[in-house]
Amino acid sequence: MPYIFFTFQPIIYKKAYWKMTNVNGSPTKVATRRGLFEFGVETLEKQGWKVSRILRGGKASLRQISKGSEKHRVSIRTSQDAWIAFPRKRSGDGWVTLDDVDFVVAASVDDKINPTLARVHMIPAEDARARYERAYEARKVAGHVLPDGRGLWLSLYNKEAPDPVSYVGAGMGLDFPPIATRDLAKEGFPQVGEEVDDELSDDEPETLPAAPAPEIPLTIPEAKRRLAESLGVPISAIKITVEH
Repeated sequence: MPYIFFTFQPIIYKKAYWKMTNVNGSPTKVATRRGLFEFGVETLEKQGWKVSRILRGGKASLRQISKGSEKHRVSIRTSQDAWIAFPRKRSGDGWVTLDDVDFVVAASVDDKINPTLARVHMIPAEDARARYERAYEARKVAGHVLPDGRGLWLSLYNKEAPDPVSYVGAGMGLDFPPIATRDLAKEGFPQVGEEVDDELSDDEPETLPAAPAPEIPLTIPEAKRRLAESLGVPISAIKITVEH
């Protein structure tokens, strides 16, 4: 009986596109997400901003912040693994939510398994948009599958680099140091009283299920093509070995 083994390299490419996690997840993840969101709001308020919802804004992560006559729109994004995402518009020109704000407020923990520290960063949206454009173009050139309407993920704390391509656009958390940190071991997360919604759950457009493709024989080239499409990596990154 033949045994089939397959690998793909480099594995970091999974973060580039296929990282479409369930943002609701377990009760612990829900509580962490809500705590991070509230920490972001609390930080803005301690910085002297009045934080309010945007009526009919259409995006639950959107907030208006004001200080005297100064007003801005912000998108509060939370991350439990130090990567944040925005979806590309279906038109292919620009970014959902990111194009509508002046700042991205990113609230992130230091470790997705045992978080001990939370950080809040205030990133100019102009800088973030430039990073997402660089990342999008670089991944297209590298052969990644990048459907419009799906989130494109960038690392907050890895340095920007051309290789691996998933690091193009990275490093917002390094270039814009935290404006607040929280020792979770001592303080825990802020207590929250309302449900919050952020990340991709309020940004992903509704999609209709695709019609099933006709079944074709599973050749090695076809298997590589399917794996590459599923994982969001170039076909050249898939290696398949068949052993009898």
